[in-house]
Amino acid sequence: MELEVRGAPREQRFNPYSFNGGTVLALAGENFAIIASDTRLSEGYSIHSRDTPKCYKLTNKTVIGCSGFHGDCLTLTKIIEARLKMYKHSNNKTMTTGAIAAMLSTILYSRRFFPYYVYNIIGGLDEEGKGAVYSFDSVGSYQRDTYKAGGSASAMLQPLLDNQIGYKNMQNVEQLSLTLTKAIQLVKDVFISAAERDVYTGDALKICIITKDGMKEETIPLRKD
Repeated sequence: MELEVRGAPREQRFNPYSFNGGTVLALAGENFAIIASDTRLSEGYSIHSRDTPKCYKLTNKTVIGCSGFHGDCLTLTKIIEARLKMYKHSNNKTMTTGAIAAMLSTILYSRRFFPYYVYNIIGGLDEEGKGAVYSFDSVGSYQRDTYKAGGSASAMLQPLLDNQIGYKNMQNVEQLSLTLTKAIQLVKDVFISAAERDVYTGDALKICIITKDGMKEETIPLRKD
Protein backbone atom coordinates (compact mmCIF):
# COMPACT_ATOMS: atom_id res chain seq x y z
CA MET A 1 0.00 0.00 0.00
CA GLU A 2 1.46 3.34 -1.03
CA LEU A 3 1.47 6.21 1.45
CA GLU A 4 0.69 9.66 0.11
CA VAL A 5 3.34 12.17 1.14
CA ARG A 6 1.83 15.53 2.09
CA GLY A 7 3.01 18.29 -0.22
CA ALA A 8 4.53 15.91 -2.75
CA PRO A 9 3.61 16.37 -6.46
CA ARG A 10 0.71 14.19 -7.51
CA GLU A 11 0.34 12.84 -11.03
CA GLN A 12 -3.01 13.44 -12.71
CA ARG A 13 -4.16 11.00 -15.36
CA PHE A 14 -6.73 11.63 -18.07
CA ASN A 15 -8.21 8.86 -20.19
CA PRO A 16 -9.83 10.14 -23.41
CA TYR A 17 -11.67 6.85 -23.88
CA SER A 18 -14.52 5.20 -22.03
CA PHE A 19 -16.24 1.90 -22.79
CA ASN A 20 -20.02 2.24 -22.90
CA GLY A 21 -20.82 -1.35 -23.81
CA GLY A 22 -23.41 -2.53 -26.28
CA THR A 23 -23.47 -5.14 -29.01
CA VAL A 24 -24.10 -4.84 -32.75
CA LEU A 25 -24.79 -7.59 -35.27
CA ALA A 26 -25.24 -7.67 -39.03
CA LEU A 27 -25.98 -10.49 -41.45
CA ALA A 28 -26.62 -10.61 -45.18
CA GLY A 29 -28.93 -12.81 -47.20
CA GLU A 30 -29.55 -13.25 -50.90
CA ASN A 31 -31.76 -10.16 -51.17
CA PHE A 32 -31.83 -8.68 -47.67
CA ALA A 33 -29.63 -7.42 -44.86
CA ILE A 34 -30.30 -7.21 -41.12
CA ILE A 35 -28.52 -4.93 -38.66
CA ALA A 36 -29.39 -5.20 -34.98
CA SER A 37 -28.23 -3.78 -31.68
CA ASP A 38 -29.26 -3.61 -28.07
CA THR A 39 -30.29 -0.27 -26.50
CA ARG A 40 -28.33 -0.25 -23.23
CA LEU A 41 -25.78 2.53 -22.66
CA SER A 42 -23.66 1.80 -19.61
CA GLU A 43 -20.31 2.47 -17.98
CA GLY A 44 -18.86 0.13 -15.40
CA TYR A 45 -21.80 -0.96 -13.25
CA SER A 46 -23.91 2.12 -14.04
CA ILE A 47 -26.63 2.23 -16.71
CA HIS A 48 -26.83 5.70 -18.27
CA SER A 49 -29.69 4.96 -20.68
CA ARG A 50 -31.97 2.07 -21.53
CA ASP A 51 -33.07 3.50 -24.90
CA THR A 52 -29.95 4.23 -26.95
CA PRO A 53 -29.82 2.03 -30.08
CA LYS A 54 -26.46 1.66 -31.83
CA CYS A 55 -27.94 1.39 -35.35
CA TYR A 56 -27.76 4.57 -37.43
CA LYS A 57 -29.56 4.90 -40.75
CA LEU A 58 -27.28 6.37 -43.43
CA THR A 59 -29.34 5.84 -46.60
CA ASN A 60 -32.46 3.89 -47.57
CA LYS A 61 -30.23 0.90 -48.29
CA THR A 62 -27.45 1.27 -45.72
CA VAL A 63 -27.26 1.17 -41.92
CA ILE A 64 -24.19 1.37 -39.70
CA GLY A 65 -23.88 -0.25 -36.29
CA CYS A 66 -21.49 1.43 -33.83
CA SER A 67 -20.64 0.36 -30.31
CA GLY A 68 -17.79 1.18 -27.95
CA PHE A 69 -17.24 4.75 -26.75
CA HIS A 70 -20.55 6.54 -27.30
CA GLY A 71 -18.94 9.95 -27.81
CA ASP A 72 -16.84 8.61 -30.68
CA CYS A 73 -19.90 6.85 -32.13
CA LEU A 74 -21.79 10.15 -32.30
CA THR A 75 -18.82 12.05 -33.74
CA LEU A 76 -18.15 9.41 -36.39
CA THR A 77 -21.76 9.11 -37.54
CA LYS A 78 -22.08 12.91 -37.82
CA ILE A 79 -18.97 13.01 -40.01
CA ILE A 80 -20.34 10.22 -42.22
CA GLU A 81 -23.73 11.93 -42.57
CA ALA A 82 -22.04 15.21 -43.54
CA ARG A 83 -19.90 13.44 -46.15
CA LEU A 84 -22.99 11.71 -47.56
CA LYS A 85 -24.77 15.06 -47.97
CA MET A 86 -21.71 16.55 -49.70
CA TYR A 87 -21.58 13.56 -52.05
CA LYS A 88 -25.28 13.81 -52.89
CA HIS A 89 -25.07 17.55 -53.64
CA SER A 90 -21.96 17.07 -55.79
CA ASN A 91 -23.06 13.98 -57.73
CA ASN A 92 -26.87 14.18 -57.54
CA LYS A 93 -27.11 10.56 -56.39
CA THR A 94 -26.90 8.54 -53.20
CA MET A 95 -23.70 6.79 -52.23
CA THR A 96 -23.80 2.99 -52.50
CA THR A 97 -23.14 0.66 -49.57
CA GLY A 98 -19.74 -0.37 -50.92
CA ALA A 99 -18.72 3.25 -51.45
CA ILE A 100 -19.77 4.15 -47.90
CA ALA A 101 -17.60 1.30 -46.58
CA ALA A 102 -14.60 2.57 -48.56
CA MET A 103 -15.21 6.11 -47.32
CA LEU A 104 -15.42 4.97 -43.69
CA SER A 105 -12.11 3.16 -44.16
CA THR A 106 -10.38 6.40 -45.15
CA ILE A 107 -12.02 8.30 -42.26
CA LEU A 108 -10.79 5.73 -39.74
CA TYR A 109 -7.30 5.62 -41.28
CA SER A 110 -7.02 9.41 -41.07
CA ARG A 111 -7.36 9.04 -37.29
CA ARG A 112 -4.93 6.11 -36.98
CA PHE A 113 -2.70 7.93 -34.44
CA PHE A 114 -5.68 8.73 -32.18
CA PRO A 115 -8.30 6.17 -33.27
CA TYR A 116 -12.02 6.28 -32.72
CA TYR A 117 -12.89 3.72 -30.03
CA VAL A 118 -15.74 2.27 -32.06
CA TYR A 119 -16.68 -1.17 -33.39
CA ASN A 120 -18.12 -0.45 -36.84
CA ILE A 121 -20.27 -2.78 -38.93
CA ILE A 122 -22.05 -1.62 -42.09
CA GLY A 123 -25.00 -3.54 -43.50
CA GLY A 124 -27.14 -2.96 -46.55
CA LEU A 125 -27.80 -3.88 -50.16
CA ASP A 126 -25.14 -3.64 -52.87
CA GLU A 127 -25.59 -2.41 -56.45
CA GLU A 128 -27.04 -5.79 -57.48
CA GLY A 129 -29.59 -5.81 -54.66
CA LYS A 130 -27.78 -8.50 -52.67
CA GLY A 131 -27.13 -8.28 -48.95
CA ALA A 132 -23.72 -6.96 -47.93
CA VAL A 133 -21.97 -6.68 -44.56
CA TYR A 134 -18.67 -4.85 -44.01
CA SER A 135 -16.67 -5.09 -40.79
CA PHE A 136 -13.85 -2.74 -39.76
CA ASP A 137 -10.96 -2.57 -37.35
CA SER A 138 -10.07 0.62 -35.52
CA VAL A 139 -7.72 1.99 -38.20
CA GLY A 140 -9.78 1.33 -41.32
CA SER A 141 -8.94 -2.17 -42.52
CA TYR A 142 -12.18 -3.75 -43.67
CA GLN A 143 -13.63 -6.77 -45.42
CA ARG A 144 -16.97 -7.97 -46.72
CA ASP A 145 -18.64 -10.69 -44.66
CA THR A 146 -21.86 -12.66 -44.66
CA TYR A 147 -22.36 -12.09 -40.93
CA LYS A 148 -20.49 -10.28 -38.19
CA ALA A 149 -20.90 -9.40 -34.52
CA GLY A 150 -19.13 -6.61 -32.65
CA GLY A 151 -19.13 -5.05 -29.22
CA SER A 152 -19.17 -6.38 -25.68
CA ALA A 153 -20.98 -9.68 -26.41
CA SER A 154 -19.34 -10.42 -29.77
CA ALA A 155 -17.37 -13.33 -28.32
CA MET A 156 -20.68 -15.03 -27.49
CA LEU A 157 -22.55 -14.13 -30.70
CA GLN A 158 -19.88 -14.92 -33.28
CA PRO A 159 -19.45 -18.65 -32.49
CA LEU A 160 -23.21 -19.15 -32.62
CA LEU A 161 -23.38 -17.43 -36.02
CA ASP A 162 -20.45 -19.55 -37.23
CA ASN A 163 -22.46 -22.62 -36.34
CA GLN A 164 -25.92 -21.58 -37.54
CA ILE A 165 -25.02 -19.62 -40.69
CA GLY A 166 -21.42 -20.46 -41.57
CA TYR A 167 -21.65 -24.19 -40.77
CA LYS A 168 -17.99 -24.00 -39.64
CA ASN A 169 -16.24 -27.32 -38.96
CA MET A 170 -19.46 -29.28 -39.48
CA GLN A 171 -19.50 -32.47 -41.54
CA ASN A 172 -22.35 -34.22 -43.36
CA VAL A 173 -24.67 -31.26 -42.81
CA GLU A 174 -26.97 -29.87 -45.47
CA GLN A 175 -26.12 -26.18 -45.85
CA LEU A 176 -29.43 -24.42 -46.38
CA SER A 177 -29.65 -20.87 -47.70
CA LEU A 178 -30.58 -18.26 -45.12
CA THR A 179 -34.18 -17.04 -45.36
CA LEU A 180 -35.40 -13.74 -43.98
CA THR A 181 -37.71 -15.40 -41.46
CA LYS A 182 -34.95 -17.66 -40.13
CA ALA A 183 -32.50 -14.74 -40.00
CA ILE A 184 -34.83 -12.55 -37.92
CA GLN A 185 -35.52 -15.38 -35.47
CA LEU A 186 -31.81 -16.16 -35.21
CA VAL A 187 -30.99 -12.53 -34.39
CA LYS A 188 -33.60 -12.53 -31.64
CA ASP A 189 -32.30 -15.79 -30.20
CA VAL A 190 -28.64 -14.78 -30.08
CA PHE A 191 -29.39 -11.45 -28.40
CA ILE A 192 -31.67 -13.06 -25.82
CA SER A 193 -28.81 -15.48 -25.03
CA ALA A 194 -26.24 -12.66 -24.89
CA ALA A 195 -28.39 -10.59 -22.52
CA GLU A 196 -28.36 -13.51 -20.08
CA ARG A 197 -24.55 -13.51 -19.85
CA ASP A 198 -23.33 -9.98 -20.64
CA VAL A 199 -24.13 -7.14 -18.23
CA TYR A 200 -23.47 -4.52 -20.93
CA THR A 201 -26.14 -5.96 -23.27
CA GLY A 202 -29.83 -5.72 -22.52
CA ASP A 203 -33.01 -3.64 -22.13
CA ALA A 204 -34.26 -3.92 -25.74
CA LEU A 205 -33.27 -5.16 -29.18
CA LYS A 206 -33.65 -2.95 -32.25
CA ILE A 207 -33.64 -4.75 -35.61
CA CYS A 208 -33.31 -2.96 -38.96
CA ILE A 209 -34.43 -5.09 -41.91
CA ILE A 210 -33.37 -3.85 -45.37
CA THR A 211 -34.95 -5.27 -48.53
CA LYS A 212 -35.59 -3.96 -52.04
CA ASP A 213 -38.95 -2.69 -50.77
CA GLY A 214 -37.31 -0.43 -48.18
CA MET A 215 -36.37 -0.55 -44.52
CA LYS A 216 -38.38 -1.84 -41.57
CA GLU A 217 -37.59 -1.56 -37.88
CA GLU A 218 -38.62 -3.93 -35.13
CA THR A 219 -38.05 -3.71 -31.39
CA ILE A 220 -38.34 -6.51 -28.84
CA PRO A 221 -37.66 -6.33 -25.09
CA LEU A 222 -34.62 -7.95 -23.43
CA ARG A 223 -33.93 -8.47 -19.75
CA LYS A 224 -33.44 -5.20 -17.87
CA ASP A 225 -31.27 -6.31 -14.95
